[in-house]
Amino acid sequence: MKTYNKINENIIDELKNITGEKFVIVEKDKLEAYSHDELMEPSCMKYPEAVVYAKDAREVSEIVKLANRENIPIIPRGAGTGLTSASVACYGGIVISLEKMDKILEIDTENMFMTAEAGVRTAEIQRAARENGMLYAGDPCSGESSFIGGNAATNAGGNKAVKYGTTRRQIYGLEIVTAAGEIITLGGKCMKDSTGYSLLNLVIGSEGTLAVITRVLLKLMPLAPEAMDLLIVFEDFRKAIETVPKIIKLGVNPTCVEFMDNAVVQNCAAFLREKLPHDENGHYIIVKIEGGSRDALEEDCVKIDELCSANGSVETLVADPVRIWKARNSFAEADRAASPVFSAEDLVVPPAKIAEAVKYITELAARYGLVVHCAGHAADGNVHAHILKGALAEGEWHEKLAALQKELYKTVYSMGGKLSGEHGIGYKRVELMSEFCGAGELEMMRAVKKALDPNLILNPGKIFKVEA
Repeated sequence: MKTYNKINENIIDELKNITGEKFVIVEKDKLEAYSHDELMEPSCMKYPEAVVYAKDAREVSEIVKLANRENIPIIPRGAGTGLTSASVACYGGIVISLEKMDKILEIDTENMFMTAEAGVRTAEIQRAARENGMLYAGDPCSGESSFIGGNAATNAGGNKAVKYGTTRRQIYGLEIVTAAGEIITLGGKCMKDSTGYSLLNLVIGSEGTLAVITRVLLKLMPLAPEAMDLLIVFEDFRKAIETVPKIIKLGVNPTCVEFMDNAVVQNCAAFLREKLPHDENGHYIIVKIEGGSRDALEEDCVKIDELCSANGSVETLVADPVRIWKARNSFAEADRAASPVFSAEDLVVPPAKIAEAVKYITELAARYGLVVHCAGHAADGNVHAHILKGALAEGEWHEKLAALQKELYKTVYSMGGKLSGEHGIGYKRVELMSEFCGAGELEMMRAVKKALDPNLILNPGKIFKVEA
């Protein structure tokens, strides 16, 4: 890996000239918040040399030009809600915080698009769309905290991906700053585009390694007038998961199909300090359906209830959406309260393999004497398996986790699966990426990286290793 220059007083002065003195931070106590994301594993915590708050693309451009000239790493950062250390400074350098770029710039109701700066919170995007009678379909569980730019950089998924797709499907345009500091606009409001390479989709999901995303153009859609949420409880987890593909084949076109194993249900109930239905032994399938008619939705609910009852469910409840989604979305927070250090595995398999994958993960963790909590997006095969460190000694934890991951992903790939469904690779999964991603595929990625970032200054140390 190449070596980088350190920041000196002259560089700090230049940064202050670009953004203003109060928007450049170099004090170590203030840098601590930027040394990690939501992944609190000590080995993944890295301090930057400086954090700079940019207010627009021009400032980002000037910072990147300076860094490129001086051979200093740049780390773009949104809200810091990631789980892979994608926004930590592996080699020191400058974190560019986009939190000041927090404006919705346009809501085009005629064409149904929204333009927003990278630092707008996802929940604010959703609220603004609703207030204008439209839907922004991106819905990561971190939506109250995460920034839309970070969603784009990681191709965030979330609860509604089974119907509407991941963030990639919602984005029609980006404003980016390249490694050379050039400001470029990709895409636009056209519904079709076969004009050359899809550079837009190349940048989405690249985790800040190819460009700094400063603005997004989002497609909106009509807001369904009616919605219903069902909580379906099973005592047998395998029966619960095996029912999911059958729900999809019913033709009810669900917006969400989520699952929570009983360990997750109990942990979330304890964290929220409230009683959840059948929390003593119930595994949850949560289904949201939307449509234009309450009567039609009720007919679909009856179909789902009859199907689930025939497949061993204990009860189907019409759920309070606020309460049930609060429980589902507290999954990671509840686990962090139980074990500040845990490994958030984000594997994805073909949907028909999800029951087999969850059963395997549970048995594998038990064999290693580790606690695992499983939840996730059942209908699209995305399993969030949290492996909890608990009271294990540091050395034993790392040894067991590394051995478990090797076995886990060997089996996941044999099922046709992948390392990550929506969280990305970041710094956490670099070694796993090298081991399990195809050599030819990795070489293509490295070639793209070197072409667009020849000095390797953009978020180095993430996704894969690149030789200078």
